[in-house]
Amino acid sequence: MSALKIFTEPLRVINIGLEGFAADLEAAGVEVIQLDWRPPGGGDPRLAAVLASLQDED
Repeated sequence: MSALKIFTEPLRVINIGLEGFAADLEAAGVEVIQLDWRPPGGGDPRLAAVLASLQDED
């Protein structure tokens, strides 16, 4: 997509994380898809490391 086309097409956004960003964009008339993503292990580094060690490498 050319840079000029970006400014002539309607803005569409995929928001990952904070719902407030999506709400503000929607209030401004922007098409938004909200993805409810959270860090593995709830953000706890030790739990995330344990989960990563359980991941199958195949």
